[in-house]
Amino acid sequence: MKDILDAIQSQSATAADFAALPLPDSYRAITVHKDEAEMFAGLTTREKDPRKSLHLDHVPLPELGPGEALVAVMASSVNYNSVWTSIFEPVSTFSFLERYGRLSELTKRHDLPYHVIGSDLAGVVLRTGPGVNAWNPGDEVVAHCLSVELESSDGHNDTMLDPEQRIWGFETNFGGLAEIALVKSNQLMPKPDHLSWEEAASPGLVNSTAYRQLVSGNGAGMKQGDNVLIWGASGGLGSYATQFALAGGANPICVVSSPEKADICRSMGATAVIDRNAEGYKFWKDEHTQDPREWKRFGSKIRELTGGEDIDIVFEHPGRETFGASVYVTRKGGTITTCASTSGYMHQYDNRYLWMSLKRIVGSHFANYREAWEANRLIAKGKIHPTLSKVYSLEETGQAAYDVHRNLHQGKVGVLALAPEEGLGVRDHEMRAKHLDAINRFRNV
Repeated sequence: MKDILDAIQSQSATAADFAALPLPDSYRAITVHKDEAEMFAGLTTREKDPRKSLHLDHVPLPELGPGEALVAVMASSVNYNSVWTSIFEPVSTFSFLERYGRLSELTKRHDLPYHVIGSDLAGVVLRTGPGVNAWNPGDEVVAHCLSVELESSDGHNDTMLDPEQRIWGFETNFGGLAEIALVKSNQLMPKPDHLSWEEAASPGLVNSTAYRQLVSGNGAGMKQGDNVLIWGASGGLGSYATQFALAGGANPICVVSSPEKADICRSMGATAVIDRNAEGYKFWKDEHTQDPREWKRFGSKIRELTGGEDIDIVFEHPGRETFGASVYVTRKGGTITTCASTSGYMHQYDNRYLWMSLKRIVGSHFANYREAWEANRLIAKGKIHPTLSKVYSLEETGQAAYDVHRNLHQGKVGVLALAPEEGLGVRDHEMRAKHLDAINRFRNV
């Protein structure tokens, strides 16, 4: 690995130099183990500790197949799907690997007794398989996490509709929380030159997800002037939704859980911020009963902040805890987009407020190829910025996942893989200087 890192840091190594580098037989990777899938049985979700289930192992280098690339990972990041994998919820991800392994002789590689996790990376291409023409060894890249086969026509208009659509590093093996990752070459995108490795690695999954959910016509199709309610507006997803709303001329109403998180939203340019803890909202009377009076009180607070207007779009991802309120506060004809359920998958809402007011609920999952490229293009142009708040070493990934699981973080948390320290990989220092305050916004809290 030292020779690979030396070549990357030299900045003078050619494609031929990278192609000539010998690849190691094994590499370090963050894994979960199949024989530990029941280790948290009987515990509540909150009691399950990723620090106990995530391992730093040496794993064999996977075989490179057609249309694939091996990438030296300089940095990665932790997403909520890494938390789900680490606590084996809602199911063990080994069920995904088993199913994928049955698809073909080549995909059998993914069905292993360990799962290398991680759905983000920034790094350098080491090798490409047969049929790859757009990328060469030595190219500096980031990767989006959409893995599809595209053998069915169902996904030809929207790759997210492919029957074999999967999230790399979650529903496939050989993910980005490792020194080397295996990806399909069409996951690769150019690394933004003005960002460091860890900054470039952090937007991928959440930035693309927020783009589709909020901006794309496959999601809410946000327009200028829309009032957009954003739950967890300073978090991994919400921080990008807030930026997209502001950049697109919409009015974000940011819901957060502390004064510090409210300050982050204001620093991004948001003016309408609700601290749900300070306001004391309790949308559930008990485990089984919601409180519509609290929905109404929440709606009144929103109208205070919007000059009497209701919500056009709700950016939903908490799920069970908030969904009833989200449906209630949306205006007639408005849209609730949902991409996750971090507080519970079984949503309950009063359907009268949906059907009688012609509201829409839109399911949104990651992003198709084009949406991921558009989202990355906005990062590269400095229109949208990373929301990196803290960086861990690969050895500390368990703690990073624990912090995300317990909502102890702001924005995104990064993980250094091969990069020996933070701040490396910047190629366009002039552009970086123009955006430095925005790049560091979440790190200066």
